[in-house]
Amino acid sequence: MIRPCFAEWLGTFFLLATVIGSGIMAENLAGGNVAIALLGNTIPTGAILYVLITMLGPVSGAHFNPAVTLVFLIRGEIKPGLAGWFVIMQICGGLAGMMAAHLMFDLPIWQISEKARHGVGQWSGELIATFGLVATILACVKYRVEAVPAAVGLYITAAYWFTSSTSFANPAVTVARSFTNSFAGIQPADMPGFILCQLIAATIAALVMGWLLDGDKG
Repeated sequence: MIRPCFAEWLGTFFLLATVIGSGIMAENLAGGNVAIALLGNTIPTGAILYVLITMLGPVSGAHFNPAVTLVFLIRGEIKPGLAGWFVIMQICGGLAGMMAAHLMFDLPIWQISEKARHGVGQWSGELIATFGLVATILACVKYRVEAVPAAVGLYITAAYWFTSSTSFANPAVTVARSFTNSFAGIQPADMPGFILCQLIAATIAALVMGWLLDGDKG
């Protein structure tokens, strides 16, 4: 159990170090062009997801996301005790990755975001982003498991641009990003709304995709 839990911590650490670090770098280099900054944030995030899932998938399943862990718990594919530890390690890894990004760029280690992200448009963006992520994972696990790293990386790359929320789709990511007042931030007051949408969407996706993909079982 220690190795899978550490893998979840390590993967989420590097995921948040990439999301926040690339956001800081992109904003520094974009000269005020938000579209270029978003592109500079998007490409590293998709790339690191491919790397991390390929690296650590054989160890822990490479969830790096409490919403994904919830889905596998609903499906009976992970025990409740291990799922709980996965979530704890994901959140802790995300916070550590956030602090590492700040350290690398000589910023205050602990910050409070002032970036507002709320409203129907943002919440619907998170619902759609998270549903699509879970659907991608479950379909690939069933039919093309070797394609999961590329599919998840490409889905998040696309969802950064087609969703209004830029596709957080991950409660651990949302928690960590509330403590960075950088390009990737979300103010703490808006964090609960995002997380609620993510968990609702993940639950709906687990049920819908279970019906769609496992219909041949009964």
